Amino acid sequence: MNFYSLNKKAPNVSFKDAVIKGIAPDKGLYFPESITPLPQSFFENIETLSNEEIAFTAIHQFVSADVPDDELRKIIKNVLDFDFPVVEIEDNVATLELFHGPTMAFKDVGARFMAQCLGYFSESTSNEVTVLVATSGDTGGAVANGFLGVDGVKVVILYPSGKVSDIQERQLTTLGRNITALEVDGTFDDCQKMVKTAFLDDVLLQKMQLTSANSINVARWLPQLFYFLFAYKQLKAKGQELVFSVPSGNFGNICAGMVAQRLGMPVKHFVAATNVNDTVPEFMQTGEYNPKPSSATISNAMDVGDPSNFIRIQHLHNDDFEVLKANLSAYPFTDEETKKAMLHIHKTSQYIADPHGAVGYLGVQEYRKHHPETYGVFLETAHPVKFLDVVEETIGHTLELPPQIEKVMGREKKSIKIKRYEELKNYLIKR
Repeated sequence: MNFYSLNKKAPNVSFKDAVIKGIAPDKGLYFPESITPLPQSFFENIETLSNEEIAFTAIHQFVSADVPDDELRKIIKNVLDFDFPVVEIEDNVATLELFHGPTMAFKDVGARFMAQCLGYFSESTSNEVTVLVATSGDTGGAVANGFLGVDGVKVVILYPSGKVSDIQERQLTTLGRNITALEVDGTFDDCQKMVKTAFLDDVLLQKMQLTSANSINVARWLPQLFYFLFAYKQLKAKGQELVFSVPSGNFGNICAGMVAQRLGMPVKHFVAATNVNDTVPEFMQTGEYNPKPSSATISNAMDVGDPSNFIRIQHLHNDDFEVLKANLSAYPFTDEETKKAMLHIHKTSQYIADPHGAVGYLGVQEYRKHHPETYGVFLETAHPVKFLDVVEETIGHTLELPPQIEKVMGREKKSIKIKRYEELKNYLIKR
């Protein structure tokens, strides 16, 4: 299968080239040339399949031209070595826990899948690839862990100074080896703008092979469809219409869920639950897309004012606003509402949600006000310990540090501080 640019002014490329390039020469995001629904029998028998079998079948059509079946099975086995449980919180509402991986965030799957693919591709070339990535929180740690020690790959992570949690910062600044952290005096949007500028800088591109590990990269984005299939496998027996509420920042995760839907997974509706960075909720109300500077919140991984993947969501719905509205609702919530939800969840079910999961819970509740017959699933995208201060302060309960977090707490932070794009460019050229 080939991938084409959504700007449609660049040549179509293979999966391998789409992964290595990250973004098309015309600045567009890559998109698969077709999405072929899986056989009905796959969904009829999904509860009898292992997660590895589900993932292999779901991703196969997108990658098989460049990744042999044996290698793909090996990659998936390495990526999916932890659980994805659905936990019921209250009647007709459950959470899908995506934080049982090495960095305790949902991005572990996409980051590891991409790292494994790049590692496989690098075996056939002597050219070094530099992975350049912006993070608003969890992407950095997941990418750093996923790519640590991968031959032929250097990783440079940009993160906004003072705008990620202490644990998130340690996860991306303490590994060393082929991982470098650049601490940017600015917001996530500033980091993302620098990364996008680098991909269009001919001077840089002539000197090195750059690729991105943000969800703009197809190898980071597409594997996220696994989560939704794993949830369906666990909830199919309930026989109710499913609604997924996804805490949304750059909109890659919810977009991947919609790809799972196109593969034939039964789902009634999607809810994009955001914090006060409400570009998409506003668009869904007005039909006008007006990106804006991001605002800092306690759910910092969603502090995105111009979400990159929303164009993919529009494309999946044929750029038809009414078709999109039939499949997607979007609601914004404040920090105060988020904290109240965290406290409510803990008091009523003894479940501890992180701020992002709490926003997802609020999205479920808002949608089910008018659709009480549905079964709502909100995605718990990060372990609450990653937002230790706000969680403990909100629920009045001390959290125990899991082993994955304890091992980074004693390590020394190492970062390079920058303010402007030219500093990033100079670093990349001279390193």
